[in-house]
Amino acid sequence: MTMTMERFRELVAEALDRFPAEFAQYLDNVEIVVEDLPTAEIQRQFQRSPRRLLLGLYHGVPLTDRSVLSMHMPDIIYLYKRNIEAVCTNEEEIRAQIRDTVLHEIGHHFGMDEDQLRGI
Repeated sequence: MTMTMERFRELVAEALDRFPAEFAQYLDNVEIVVEDLPTAEIQRQFQRSPRRLLLGLYHGVPLTDRSVLSMHMPDIIYLYKRNIEAVCTNEEEIRAQIRDTVLHEIGHHFGMDEDQLRGI
């Protein structure tokens, strides 16, 4: 299933709008970037298995590792449109996968590791 970049971004905005307000306040310095695919270098570095596509990536300093005195560049959550589309067969599946991927990457922003995220 493929869709326009505009529609994909609408679904990303929808997922973010549904994020609970008590947590959303901690996302002020987080940018969501939609790209078609990860670079080959990113794919090699972060893809855990050749059979699993990289759907998203968190790049930043988790809140648990920050000092109140330090300044940080905005954190970035990358979503990889074509990889998400590749694992979905319709728009509802894409909507759900975007939501799950955004929540997963936001979990990294809050300091959760892969094992902790698998448990939720």
